[in-house]
Amino acid sequence: MKKLALFFAGLSLFVATGCNNDDDNTMEYPIVGTWQPIKKVVTTVAIGEDPVSDGISFDTDCQKTSRWVFAASSGKRTDNGDGTSPGTCQPTFDRNFTYTYDKDTKAIQVKYQGIVEPDKGSVVTLNETTLNIKFEDTSDPTEYQSTTYTLKRIPQ
Repeated sequence: MKKLALFFAGLSLFVATGCNNDDDNTMEYPIVGTWQPIKKVVTTVAIGEDPVSDGISFDTDCQKTSRWVFAASSGKRTDNGDGTSPGTCQPTFDRNFTYTYDKDTKAIQVKYQGIVEPDKGSVVTLNETTLNIKFEDTSDPTEYQSTTYTLKRIPQ
């Protein structure tokens, strides 16, 4: 009888601890880090016209040195292009920014130093290696425009 009681006690313990539905396999990755832009897609939809998308790859040697650095609530964006002399690079956009990011809604707002209106959008993808951010411009009621950046995390 003791063996049977021990068996049921062990079985109950196994059932109680063996299956845990509280595990959440979704991993949250931080936006904080250094990111290299890979491409940008600009989509424009005007009333009464077909949507137009234009993809731009950051594939020249100079463009590959571009960086977006996110710290806790601020950062710096530097986009580089070919310089005037062969083999040299020069910044085409070099600004500090502050940002807010809501992990639950994926909303992001980036305000660049010296620019009044913030960029408002959403984080479409954020994982260990990739960050996709879509900024939307709805200021013109006759035209919608979005710019989606694909960035690759640069290990520190």
